[in-house]
Amino acid sequence: MIKQKKNKRTQEAQKHVGQIPGTLVYTGKKSDKEFHVECFDFTKKSVEESALINIEDVVNYKDTDSVTWINVDGLKHTDQIANIGQQYDLHPLVLEDIVNTSQRPKIDEYENYLFVVLKMLYYDKNENIIIEQVSFVLGKNYVITFQESEGDVFDIIRERLRFAKGRIRGLKSDYLMYALMDAIVDNYFNIIEVLGNKIEDFETELFAGQARENINVEVQQLKREILKVRRAIFPLREIINRIEKGEHLLIYKRTITYYRDIYDHLIQVSENIDIYREMIWSLMDMYMTTISNRMNEVMKVLTIMSSIFIPLTFLAGIYGMNFEYIPELGYKHGYFVLLGVMLVLFILLLVFFKRKKWL
Repeated sequence: MIKQKKNKRTQEAQKHVGQIPGTLVYTGKKSDKEFHVECFDFTKKSVEESALINIEDVVNYKDTDSVTWINVDGLKHTDQIANIGQQYDLHPLVLEDIVNTSQRPKIDEYENYLFVVLKMLYYDKNENIIIEQVSFVLGKNYVITFQESEGDVFDIIRERLRFAKGRIRGLKSDYLMYALMDAIVDNYFNIIEVLGNKIEDFETELFAGQARENINVEVQQLKREILKVRRAIFPLREIINRIEKGEHLLIYKRTITYYRDIYDHLIQVSENIDIYREMIWSLMDMYMTTISNRMNEVMKVLTIMSSIFIPLTFLAGIYGMNFEYIPELGYKHGYFVLLGVMLVLFILLLVFFKRKKWL
């Protein structure tokens, strides 16, 4: 099983080896997902929501007076991704990074657009953490997002667009990208809360001395989850910092304050991750201490039993010798006297250990 996993990782790592820069090679695992494009075209007074069947229609939203959000699901369909890139004059290396789902979160500035990659985190029904790459292309009047499959954390943004909640329909595309990124970052807090609850449950179980046999495996899995979350979230601080301190024409000054709020949230999330990371190491130490205490309890019981039977064995050994002249051997009630002495010794030792609180 381990060898098969290594072979899969090796195959994934070799997908890009020897490829021409700009070649679209999908590196994700959701290869059975269909290609789907949804579009929100809106102004302050109206919004038009549609599903684009013909990919060539995306170019109709390139230079308009409205703001457009185009959400693309299904990165396996590289031909369709390349078609969208051609319609919007996206650089081949941008398209390559879009379908490379192992891409580290980053931001690239181009003359007419910004390209941002980050990770969207959420839990499935079985509380397994899902890490999905989301790519943003920010233009003058549009935002294009690329996801591996349908299902995301953007439902609240869709609702705000449909019902004109907040200021999202009254501002430009840079605020739209902020709102989408803010939805992703806000969901990080849900991830952190679940991780915190898991750690507290493990702590309670270990302190109560009721740890399951496989709790060390579960703690190790939780540690790996936290490391994955850390790798996905920490680079995003650099992205927001560049947006905040940059002077790109597509990011208006009035929107910088909102991006600064995302940065504050990321700092808070990062601090919690560091705290939980330390707590996980403490859990491992606590588990090893619990195992050691259990072993000490076993050794204490065995030692007490040995201490009780040492004098009894000594007496039995003396009267079990084969010497002919042992005075007490001729005593008529010697056997019962010896048993009585043994019983008294046994009781005295029990009382002694009880007073010492070793029992």
